[in-house]
Amino acid sequence: MGINVIIVVGLLLSYWGAYTYMKKLATQQGVRPFPRERRMYSSPPFYGILVVLIQLHSVLISLAVGCALSVTEPVQLLILGLFFLGSGAACMSFLNLVFPARKWVERCIKGLLRICAIVAVLVTVAIGFTLIAQTFRFFRYVPLVDFLTGTQWSPTTGAFGAGASFGILPLFSGTAMIAGIAMIVAVPLGIFLALFLSQYATKKQRTVLKPVLEVLSGIPSIVYGFFAVAAVSPFLKYVGDSLGISVQSENALGAGLVMGVMIIPYMSALSEDVLRGVPVYLKHASLALGATKAETIWKVVLPTAFPGLMGAFLLSLSRALGETMLVVMALGLTANLTANPLHTVTAVTVQIVNLLTGDQVFESPGPLSAFALGLILFLITLGLNVVAFQIVKRQRKRYAVED
Repeated sequence: MGINVIIVVGLLLSYWGAYTYMKKLATQQGVRPFPRERRMYSSPPFYGILVVLIQLHSVLISLAVGCALSVTEPVQLLILGLFFLGSGAACMSFLNLVFPARKWVERCIKGLLRICAIVAVLVTVAIGFTLIAQTFRFFRYVPLVDFLTGTQWSPTTGAFGAGASFGILPLFSGTAMIAGIAMIVAVPLGIFLALFLSQYATKKQRTVLKPVLEVLSGIPSIVYGFFAVAAVSPFLKYVGDSLGISVQSENALGAGLVMGVMIIPYMSALSEDVLRGVPVYLKHASLALGATKAETIWKVVLPTAFPGLMGAFLLSLSRALGETMLVVMALGLTANLTANPLHTVTAVTVQIVNLLTGDQVFESPGPLSAFALGLILFLITLGLNVVAFQIVKRQRKRYAVED
């Protein structure tokens, strides 16, 4: 904790020292230091940022040296101080009014962004490689056809797969049912909210509604899961018992309704961006021809924005398919192949969590089946995201020339 505080304080002092030094140097030589009067090559803040970047590199090198030598904390602080002083002296040697600090800061930031993009791609590739490798191990025990077409799921029966069943149809039917219920709730409400915010709402109404939606999107999914378990599912069971309808405690309807509420802000934000992207001249032309605002929205705005809305739908669907904590709390572990949303079902993510909870040895088909489930879910969500991206990209191209 002490090292972290020292690093943060050191970086802040480095920025402040470089900023004040360059500002004072510019004042002494009668040079305007700010960008509107460009008589310096760079403004003082760029020198401060450049020094912080250099000091940050020295911090990383010093920490790497300390870890390699396995030194104690006092020795690590000494190494850190030496690197700080050395890099600070190096910075003072080239800080002058003609040094292109802004150019170097922009290069560093561009390189950092490039590294972040490469890391994101490498992480995705590593996840895919891990899932594929473990899935191939799983299919040594279980045939692929039985896995994809089986109707029974009981992965923990017996040792090394003795008496176990690995049919994924009950899992994906439950996942599809919950996601379908969620989209029935989220899509119309999300699009209606987006229409109101983008076409009808005043500035005052937007300042009230937008923070409310952001609060909904910021609530952790585990809180939604607790709400489904403690309130929605018992209420549905009470209503079902009052009407003489059999409603099981861990039913798909309750989980789907709460998931739909959770996805509404996501669907609304994506749809609002799409609706605001409709060229304004199309709306003006419709209104000039005598159409009402409602007719313009129904016959011009929505058809024009349909590809983007479809992309928002697919992205929201992939979010619903991959949701974990809500369904883990709201659903059971029993895999039932049923089309009744009032019955207990399970989902793919629930089984993955159940199979990987606790100490596991990945030498039997039970724990390995989690990787096979993860790979299939990964491919489905990846496919949905790719399709949604292509749809949105095609819509942007459609109006790029016309605008």
